[in-house]
Amino acid sequence: MLKTSILTTTEINDMDRTAMFHLYDSYYQGASRKVFRMDLDDKDYVIALKDHEGVIRGFSTLAIFNERFYESKIRVIFSGDTIVDKAYWGQNPLSQTWIEFAGHIKAGAPEIPLYWLLIVKGHRTYRYLSIFSNQYFPRYERETPAEYQELMHYLGNERFGDSYNPESGLVLFPEPRSYLIPELAVIPDKDRERPEIKYFLERNPQYYEGDELLCLCELQEQNLTNLASRWFKDGYSQRYFNDSRKLHLQPT
Repeated sequence: MLKTSILTTTEINDMDRTAMFHLYDSYYQGASRKVFRMDLDDKDYVIALKDHEGVIRGFSTLAIFNERFYESKIRVIFSGDTIVDKAYWGQNPLSQTWIEFAGHIKAGAPEIPLYWLLIVKGHRTYRYLSIFSNQYFPRYERETPAEYQELMHYLGNERFGDSYNPESGLVLFPEPRSYLIPELAVIPDKDRERPEIKYFLERNPQYYEGDELLCLCELQEQNLTNLASRWFKDGYSQRYFNDSRKLHLQPT
C-alpha cells in the first residue's frame, strides 16, 4: 500500500525530483527535464505517493493562488503534473488525499469560492471531473454558463497568456511539450462510446500531441459526489492535516 505525504515544493530534495521526472518520463513522450523542473518550481505543493522503501510511485503537483474577479475574491487550485505508476493503478490513495487536501484549503477561507483549474491532455483525467463532481465545465450535456465561461477565459489568460485560445478553450504551448505514450493515448473501445469521452475528443482532437483542454470546477461540498464530499469534509475538519503550520493556506 502506498503512503501519501503533502510537501511544499521547497521540501522536495534532488533525489526525489529526479525520481519524479523519471516516473513522468516513462509515461510521457517528449518530456523535458528542464520544463518539468520549471513547472515543479512554479507549484506550491506535491502530494507524493511512496512505497514501503520510500520510493516515489506517484505524485500530483498543485499551485494555490488568489484572484479578484469582478472585485470578488476567489481562490484557485491549479493542478500540475500528475502520474501514478501503472502497477499501482486502482490501489492508490492519491484522489482521496487530493480531495481531502482541497477541503483543508477551503477551511482556510470558507467564505471565498474555491475553484479547481486544470488543463487536460488525456481522457482519463477528464473523466475524473465527472466521477468526483456534479458540475464542471466544459461538459457534453450542458452549455457552459456565460459567467462561468467568462471566469474560465479570465483564468486562462491570466495563467497561460497567449498560449490560451478562448475560441477553442485549448492551451497550446509554443514550445514542445510532453504527450502521453501511445499505450496510454489510445482510448479503449469500451470508453469511446461514453458521451463524456466523445465530447472530450470533439473539444480536444489533437490531445495525443499534447494539446490541453482548460476545465474548471468549483470545490464545495454541495458540488461533489457522495464519496468525494465525504473526503472533502474530512479535510475541511483538518482530521488529516493537523500540522497546518507549514501549509501556509491563509489567503493574502
